Amino acid sequence: MCPCRDLLDMVASKWTALAIGAMENGPVRFGEMKRELEGISQKMLTQTLRALERDGLVTRTVYPTVPLRVEYELTELGRSVIEPLAALRMWAQQNYDSVAEARETFDSADPVGLEPATTR
Repeated sequence: MCPCRDLLDMVASKWTALAIGAMENGPVRFGEMKRELEGISQKMLTQTLRALERDGLVTRTVYPTVPLRVEYELTELGRSVIEPLAALRMWAQQNYDSVAEARETFDSADPVGLEPATTR
């Protein structure tokens, strides 16, 4: 697999990008992140954080307290992706209306070759 595609698939996935954003300002506990990332299941958040940890973007620190406290924090490598993701977010915000309009125009047209084939 192409290294660029592999890393883009990982970093640009919905929950990964949002989880990285949730850790931009420092360490975050699991419960805090789950509340911040509305709609994410506990299983999906766990999988996302484990994948980020495996890829070297996040460190997981367990504190031996009662109750147990676990914090997730971006590594230097993880922090290095904040700026590119922020640029992508800004581009999306600036261009969303144009993309939505283009989609609407395309969907309302009947481009040659996209019409369902008829059976004879």
